[in-house]
Order: sequence, then C-alpha cells, then structure tokens
Amino acid sequence: MPPTLASLVHHSALKLTVRAGRERLDTPVRWVHASELTDPVPYMEGGELLLITALKLDAEDADAMRRYVKRLVGAGVAGLGFAVGVHYEKIPEALADAAAEEGLPLLEVPRRTPFLAISKAVSAAIAADQYRAVTAGFAAQRELTRQALSDGPEGLLSALASQVDGWAALYDASGAVVATAPEWAGRRAARITADVERLRDRPAPASSVVGGGTEDGTDGTDGEDRVELHSLGTGRRARGALAVGTASAPGTAERYAVHSAIALLTLVTERSRSLYGAEQRIGAAVLRMLLAGQSDHARGVAGDLYGGLLDAPYRMMLAEAASASAGRARARGGADADSDSGSRSGSGSGEVDADGVEAASVVLAEAGGDLVGGFVEVAEAAAARSGEAVLVVPDGERRLVVLAADGGAVVTACTRYAHTVGIARSGSEQGTDEDELVVGVSAPAGPVAAGAAYKQAEQALSVARRRGRVLVEHEEVATGSVVPLLADDAVRAFADGLLRALHEHDATGRGDLVASLRAWLSRHGQWDAAAADLGVHRHTLRYRMRRVEEILGRSLDDPDVRMELWLALKATAAVSASAGE
Repeated sequence: MPPTLASLVHHSALKLTVRAGRERLDTPVRWVHASELTDPVPYMEGGELLLITALKLDAEDADAMRRYVKRLVGAGVAGLGFAVGVHYEKIPEALADAAAEEGLPLLEVPRRTPFLAISKAVSAAIAADQYRAVTAGFAAQRELTRQALSDGPEGLLSALASQVDGWAALYDASGAVVATAPEWAGRRAARITADVERLRDRPAPASSVVGGGTEDGTDGTDGEDRVELHSLGTGRRARGALAVGTASAPGTAERYAVHSAIALLTLVTERSRSLYGAEQRIGAAVLRMLLAGQSDHARGVAGDLYGGLLDAPYRMMLAEAASASAGRARARGGADADSDSGSRSGSGSGEVDADGVEAASVVLAEAGGDLVGGFVEVAEAAAARSGEAVLVVPDGERRLVVLAADGGAVVTACTRYAHTVGIARSGSEQGTDEDELVVGVSAPAGPVAAGAAYKQAEQALSVARRRGRVLVEHEEVATGSVVPLLADDAVRAFADGLLRALHEHDATGRGDLVASLRAWLSRHGQWDAAAADLGVHRHTLRYRMRRVEEILGRSLDDPDVRMELWLALKATAAVSASAGE
C-alpha cells in the first residue's frame, strides 16, 4: 500500500499533529511538495502533501484562507502541513477553520522536524511499496508460468483471475471465447466479443479498456466491471486476445501479473518458428505417404499430432492463389454456366445485398491481400477452437493442401471463408491487382483413398478456375452437367473450327444447316419430329443433313461425330448467350 497521511501521523520520528480533516487521513500521498507561493496550484498534480511556513500568506485573514484552501482542495491536494515556530508560533485559527470547513487534512509540523525528513519518509514508503509490488509481481509470474506449464492456458487464466481478484478470458484470432476463469465469467466474456473484434483490427500490440458485466451486478458484482483487453501475438495480425475484468484499475502488482500473462499466452499462441517448421515437415511426410498409398506408415508417423484425421473420413482441400485478371476473365466466360448450376458451397453466385458485400469486404481487408494466408489462419483458428486436428502443407509457392475432418468445424469455417470472399468479389465494382483465392474440395475419403481425393480436389480446383468461382466441391463436378465444363477457350476454339463451314454456308442465305443440325441431333435423328420442330418437310431435312455431311466431310452415322457436333453446338450456344447479355 502507498503511504497515507495516517501512516505519516503515526511515524514516531516526525511528531506530526492533526489539526483538521481527521476523517480523511486514509488519503494516499503520492509525493511531498514545499511551496511558499500564494497560489501553488498551477504546479500541483494532485495527491501531494503540501508543506508551508506561510512566509507570503496572510494566514490570519479568514477570507484569504478560505480562498487558498478551496483552491488546494480543487487541485486534489492530499493534505497541508504547516510548520509552527517559524513565522507563526501556532497554526492561525483562520487557516484551521478553513481547512475544517473544506475537510482538508491539516497537519502541524513541529519546528524540530525539517520538511526534508517528511519527504524522505514518504519517498522511503513509496519505494518500499514499489519493492513489494515488484516482488509480488515476480511471485505472480512464477505462479502463472507454473500453471501454464502444468494446466495450459486454462490454468494460467485461473491463476491470473486469483491474482487480480477478478476474472479473465482468452479469445482466439476470430474473436471467439476459448476459455474463462472462473466459469461464471463466460457470459461476461461473450458480451464483449464485438470489442475484441475491434481490437483485432488495430496494429499489434494493442489494448483498450471497456465495460463488461451488468449495471445491476446480477452476475456477481455490485456494478459494471472495468475490463482491459490486450492483443496476443507478435505478427501483423493478432493471434488472440486476453480480457481481464476487475472492480477497479489494477495496482502495480496486478499489472505485473497481467503483463506476465500476456507474455506467456503469446508464447502459447505464437509458437516458435522451429516448432512450427517441425510440425509442417511431419505433416508433409504424412501427406507424401498417404499419396504414395502407404497409409499404415502415415498413421505411424502422424502419431497423436495428426492421427485423429486418419481415423475418420476427411476432406482434402487445395487452395491456390490465382491472378485477379485471369480470375475475372474466367468469371466472365463461366458466368452463364454458373447461373445454371447451384453451388452447395455458396461461393458467390446469385444476388448479394449491400450489407453482405460490406461485411465481406472487411474480411478481405483483414487478409491484407493474402487470401491464401487468410484461408490458413481460418483453418487453424477453427481447429484450435474445436480441438480438431488439421494438416496444412504447402504445395509449391502458390498452393497448399489442407486435410480436415469431414463435416467438422475446419471444413465449415473454410467454406464460409470462401463464401465470404466470393461475396466481396461479386460486390466489387472494379477489380484489383491482388491475387484471388481458388479452392477445390474432394469428396469424403479415408486414408487408403488419399490419391483419389487429391485428384478429386484438383479436378474441382480446375473447374473453379474455369468458372471464376472461389470454391467448388467435387460432388458438384460429379453430379452436375458436363455442359458448364465447355466454358473453356480450347473447347470454344474447337467448336468454332468444326462449325465454321456450316456458319459460312448459312451466311450466304442458301439454307439453315446449323439450326437443322441442332434440331435433328436433339431429336436423336428422328426425321419427322425434327422436321416438325423446324416447320419443314422431312425430305427437306434429309437434304440438309446430306449437305452437312458433304460440307464437313463426316458421316452423321458415326456416334462420335454426332457427339462432337452436339458438344460444339452447346459450346457456341453458351458463347452466343453470353455475348447477347
């Protein structure tokens, strides 16, 4: 505890006597200041014990003393010490009455007690209090470290809550509550998640003070808590946040405990580079073994770190950074295809309201242009929050492989992230030069089917690239129509070359061979039905089909020829529809 006026009065060597304001002797003394100015207030900060001899004061003037004392009280002076036997043999009644009227503690300082002795006593008491605080802080640091090593973040939070006589909560990078201490603090921690999210947007390290709890104290206090928020991590983006709720501002010892907790939690959330690199190497080895068909060896190497992934169906996800210009070009080419086929992943097709676009733009801003990096952070944060295992392995400079439990929190979080990126992309009025995210997701698979899952994810990724989509699942490719896959430059070039002669013939006005061929193929070669669709005689249609064979130099009796012509017609129809829009 810092020194108080009472402790100075009880100091046997000072011989101080209380002449007024006895009821406020518990006031802390921040410092001692001697001044003979008639108005020392401009040089005061508050909390001082002011020492005077009344060299320049008319201490017997009642009005002057009332004004003098009132200004001292307004400046937050802790007390007034008056040296007797120097200019006045005793404290003038005018000063004593003014001090009593304002409730200002007035101490009589005997002539044999120099002001310097009082200053030394206060300084020594402050130093002793600071030493006790530092000692208590080191003890708290040892206890927090012990709890962190034995019980992890939960044990550390419990020790911290005890040290500050309040509560503590840990949040992950997404702003979700990970752990609280005591348990009843969970509701309070959940109420300030919006403040945690705002803190996350600020450059690290960052901190703020907010209000938590309820005004009526129904959660266990007599009023609203004072809650400090501190970001955790050393990188560009915070890895989490710590909330500390107390009834009042923490003292020096409590402050040491809070800062020790921040350092320890940062070590927990921001793992060392060597440890993270080792985990990545193990993950890469496990993936190579799975893709090589060595599932038993992969399980042995995975151990407790990734073994849980190999005991249940998983999804393999390939995430890639694609250039924005190429992505937009593909999006224009595949827009019609996407409009005809639904996406279970919701990666940006359809109408999006302004609020959705604005919220998604925030996600892109947080990613700082590194959407693949944001994808990794989302996956790892979901894994940490849910306790699931997740394997993340770089696959080249611009691609990574993610293995996560089918139907688990990681797959859900990654799909939602891709959906958000798609919303922001569709709501952007103009493109940027930043890389865009493309994700392919395999069907559920087991350890022995890792190679097939990788091929499925690659196929889905290829479709996502062509369609200008953010995320495509393999089920969409396997169960959907093949027609959207025709939205490819090579396919269109083939279709244009195959049908060019027919289009040139029709352009001369000598017949409608393209429309006739489409009708005949759509009716599976049924002459009467196709002729009826065209409104011509079946003999006319037969003549046109012979002209098609003559111009193309191919026989329509060949099923491969009919298939190629039908796909070519579908591909050119998609281009024509896109141009019309």
